Amino acid sequence: MKKIKWYWFLLVPPAMVLFGWVFGEVVMHLWNWLLPPLFGWHTIGFWQALGLLVLSRILFGGFGGHGNQNGHGRRHKGEHWGWGTPEERERFREEMRTRCAGPGAIGRENKEPAL
Repeated sequence: MKKIKWYWFLLVPPAMVLFGWVFGEVVMHLWNWLLPPLFGWHTIGFWQALGLLVLSRILFGGFGGHGNQNGHGRRHKGEHWGWGTPEERERFREEMRTRCAGPGAIGRENKEPAL
């Protein structure tokens, strides 16, 4: 288990408050600078900007849970095909082609698109 340095407990809370304040101010000023003149929307205050920031993080960014305990949660590009034998991968591809082929899809026998 890693040892956490004691000074992190002194640095992290003020840094979180500082970043929250800075990003809230940035969102508020950008909103008030761009959206009322462009679309006629109302201006917003700091707490509304901070709420927008949190909401956008929830909707589009998640909560940072990218990974597992050992830090290898995300796979590198192309690594997901490292499972199975080549025959198993080809069988999987064939099954996906048959499942995903809809009307007008290009089949394996006929490479010409349907008109």
